[in-house]
Amino acid sequence: FFHFSTFVHHTIRHRHTHDGSPPALDEDMAKYAYAPLSVEEGGRRRGRYPHEADSDDQLVNERMPMCVGICVLLAIVYVLSRTGGGEGPALAPQQQQQSNAAAQSMPPVVTSGAPDTAPVAASSAASASVSTPAATPATSNAAIANPQEPCDCNGLVDPSTIDMGTLRAKALESTPPHIIECAKADANTDQSACHLPAEKRFAALGQKGATLWMTGCSGAGKTTIATALEETLVQKYGKHVYRLDGDNLRTGLNRDLSFSEADRAESVRRTGELSTLFADAGVITLVGLISPYRGDRDLVRKRHEDQGIPFYEIFLDVPVDELKKRDPKGQYARVEAGELKHFTCIDDPYEEPLNPEITLKTHELTIEQSADTLFRRLEQDGVLEGAPKVSPPGLPNPDGDEMIDLHVPAELRSERMAEAETLPKVLITDVDLNWLQVIGEGWAAPLKGFMREGTLLETIHFNSILVDPFNLTGNALRHETQTDFANFADRQAPQRVSMSVPITLSCSSFTKAAIESSDKRAVALVTQMGQTVAILRDPEVYNNRKEEIITRMFGAIDPGHPYIQHIDSGGDYLIGGEVELLDRIRYNDGLDQWRKTAKELSEEFQSKGADTVYAFQTRNPTHAGHAYLMRSAGEDLRAQGYKKPVLWLSPLGGWTKEDDVPLDVRVRQHEEVLQAGTTHPGGLDPETTVMAIWPAPMVYAGPTEVQFHAKSRRSAGASYFVVGRDPAGMKGSHEAVAHQDDDLYDGDHGRYVLQNSPGIGDMKMLSFVKVMYDITDNVMKVPDESRLQDFISISGSKMRLLARNGAVPCSPTDIPTDLVEANCVPSGFMVPNGWDTVVDYYKNVDSGRWTPWSRPLVQPPEAPRTTSEGTFGHTDYLLRHKEYDSFWHDIPLRPSGEGEEIVNLVTEIPMYYTAKMEVNKKARGNAIAQDINKDGSPRYYTYGTPFFNYGLIPQTWEDPSLKSAQGNAGDNDPIDVMEIGSSQLQIGSVQPCRVLGSLELIDEGETDHKIICISLADKDASRIHSMDDLERVKPGHTARLIDWLKRYKTTDGKPENALAQETPTTQSEALAIISETHERWRKLCGKEGNSYGTLPGTEGFFLSTPACKGVE
Repeated sequence: FFHFSTFVHHTIRHRHTHDGSPPALDEDMAKYAYAPLSVEEGGRRRGRYPHEADSDDQLVNERMPMCVGICVLLAIVYVLSRTGGGEGPALAPQQQQQSNAAAQSMPPVVTSGAPDTAPVAASSAASASVSTPAATPATSNAAIANPQEPCDCNGLVDPSTIDMGTLRAKALESTPPHIIECAKADANTDQSACHLPAEKRFAALGQKGATLWMTGCSGAGKTTIATALEETLVQKYGKHVYRLDGDNLRTGLNRDLSFSEADRAESVRRTGELSTLFADAGVITLVGLISPYRGDRDLVRKRHEDQGIPFYEIFLDVPVDELKKRDPKGQYARVEAGELKHFTCIDDPYEEPLNPEITLKTHELTIEQSADTLFRRLEQDGVLEGAPKVSPPGLPNPDGDEMIDLHVPAELRSERMAEAETLPKVLITDVDLNWLQVIGEGWAAPLKGFMREGTLLETIHFNSILVDPFNLTGNALRHETQTDFANFADRQAPQRVSMSVPITLSCSSFTKAAIESSDKRAVALVTQMGQTVAILRDPEVYNNRKEEIITRMFGAIDPGHPYIQHIDSGGDYLIGGEVELLDRIRYNDGLDQWRKTAKELSEEFQSKGADTVYAFQTRNPTHAGHAYLMRSAGEDLRAQGYKKPVLWLSPLGGWTKEDDVPLDVRVRQHEEVLQAGTTHPGGLDPETTVMAIWPAPMVYAGPTEVQFHAKSRRSAGASYFVVGRDPAGMKGSHEAVAHQDDDLYDGDHGRYVLQNSPGIGDMKMLSFVKVMYDITDNVMKVPDESRLQDFISISGSKMRLLARNGAVPCSPTDIPTDLVEANCVPSGFMVPNGWDTVVDYYKNVDSGRWTPWSRPLVQPPEAPRTTSEGTFGHTDYLLRHKEYDSFWHDIPLRPSGEGEEIVNLVTEIPMYYTAKMEVNKKARGNAIAQDINKDGSPRYYTYGTPFFNYGLIPQTWEDPSLKSAQGNAGDNDPIDVMEIGSSQLQIGSVQPCRVLGSLELIDEGETDHKIICISLADKDASRIHSMDDLERVKPGHTARLIDWLKRYKTTDGKPENALAQETPTTQSEALAIISETHERWRKLCGKEGNSYGTLPGTEGFFLSTPACKGVE
């Protein structure tokens, strides 16, 4: 309507009436080119009440465009219905009364029902068609070849001479490009201002709109391929698709058009406009038109590009000779018989595309291959996803359609670190650190923190969570806000994504109290090694319902299961909240080069030119059977049409059970596999393989866990996941109720559940097949049933036995049937250097030099005048003083020149560190060493992050022969100190410390005094001289010390400790205790008449130091 009304207005303004005067039209009518409201809407809003009525003149001005437009539209429709093609001026209004008579003399024209490639009219007289019964091709050709004589129009314009193509062109040229009918739109903007934003529309639909414009000669396969693609997209993927071709266009929208060059151009233009609207609405539009003229197609392309709509020109490039052989409609035969003239691609031109997006040589491809090529392109460009493409082309978006990377920007790191110092501290274990890395690096997308209670419930009950990344239902932040069990959203979030494994952070009552008493809305996450690694915002603390989590997660009852034990050992509360990583998580174990974030890994896939990625997870060394499966999977993907599938060799890097192959052994062996490349049957091509450690812990939850393995790999770009038998399973422990020393899960269940799990989306599975070693060519492959005698099986248990025995390569031409007896391994079983790595491990499995899983190796803050050996946090760590022979005996009780209340503090455990370090009473030099549990493992605090520095006062000893009033003996150690300053002290440092008081801990029947002091170097030392001062300057600090001492062992499954009294002693009472223990130390060293004898309980103590018993 607006196009025509504007054209007529433009025309009338430049024409004159019969008397030569200008037309009586308002010269300001052009202002209606931009209307803030539609005429209809404006009419509804005005005139509802009499007193709101506008003046008559105003109404006339407003309604005049509509009236004129309707009149002109009716006139044009009338002309179209009564005239054919031709050249000449349009009928004047006063001549319309004679048009019926003139129309009677019009020649017959081609109408609906004409073949898609009907001949172009030889005369412009057939450039327009009318709605009359369809003429047969023969009739049409005759009409065109023998046009009737022009009518006797009695001096009036012959309608058959009107050139509708020229008329349309002029109308289009004079139409303003931006006609606005929306109140939200301003001048010089387009209609998109009035519409739902494309991002939200596409997100709601789950796809983007696009036009696939298939062009080519008749018979090239446009309709056939479009139909096959449509069926795939609609039936298999539930996408909204519509085809536009000659069959459904020329029976309706284009029924008034012939096959003249002008009408063909108009047909392409109309179809282009229609496909633009369809695609803008989110429909994948498949257009199948010969559209022979390049310029017409380019205009359609430009129209799409101007609207920001994907446009794919698809050239079906088939030789004419092949088309003649196909000839599905018999038209090429008729052309050759001379029955059809001006047939496109034969005697009428077809202008091939110069730069089509896709070229299909359909004579070389099957229908399925052609359709699949188009499908892959749509998939690669993200058209089949509603969300914007955030991953590289060809790779899937992560769940939630957001690439998660929660590292604090470098320019804000110092600011965030300073903030973290002021926040309550939350202890995270090394397993928690693995999970933090999973969250922060994007492996658990769309998760942005440790699970809140609502998110946890969805995970354990549905193995998935509902998300609303584009806030379609107002639920965008549902996983990032406090769980509310009283109020629920009106509508569910629209998208379900896989999330099968709980990712939670447990804490003790100590940490819970610290969070709840803080006025901060954030906490700092601190590792066992004292490293502040992240900030968690808006913490939500809730009960840790361990039994519910375990039963829902594992579906098995096995108290001896290692990860079930891990859950059981956690605190009674869970903390949920979003995290910010203060820096890259590094483990400093020599393997960090293989640790990449999800984003970094997807970029590496892109750099290799991957158009799809398939992931292979490893918990064992890679042998030739694995390599065969991985190579075969790549070949299968190439057969499906992928150009460069890339393999992701993905060793599991997080926590694993004790008897699994250590991480460093697996990675070093994989390095050799890549180094060998394709020169060995057990090698992998480094050009098409990427190795990267996957950071998550292994939880051994079978079918539940494998879902997370797959979804997590998709976060970095994998579309395929290789799944073997019993994925993520293990044998039950001796405590298992139903499956002791047997598989907890059926071997086939994992693959089945994974394939049918909620939220898994388009992730596809590649299954293992059984492979064996072919002794005829020394290659592992699928066995040939016709010659099974040539294949031998090498199981995992046999491989481990051979490695322990140090097996050497067998002769390639004489492979024995009993490999163990011959103590040899077939040469094609594993790359040689990789086999050497495996042998080294199994022959030295108990050496302790391996890295079982990703645990941080941290250099502690050691005092300058100390020297260390071994690895901090491990049982081989020792720290000695360079100047004193012994931390215990040779450092004086008090610094020189200080008063009685000042003592020397030897720091054993710096603030925030949980590795339990203490002076070793029996080691040479009484080195500071790692304390151990009864099973020989390193001992760590688990109750929380220590908020104090811990150490000893030298030259003191709590004599076990001395009984307290309650009958408790001394604990046979130097007296302990809790330094309550604000700064972390260095391990092995000697600090003057002011005594404030003490607490008497009763620990398993022993008296264990804890002296409370403050370092003289602390910023508050001048203000704190007593326990009363401490409470005044740091309110609540004393209560926290008491809580720690009483309950710090409860998270290890032990009962609470007791205190001899609930309040600290005074400074003078504490000094008296120090004096008593100093005298007892003197007795230990033989300075009180003991004649260097050995006191009971001190056997093996290192006392041969200058200040104790002298150097022997």
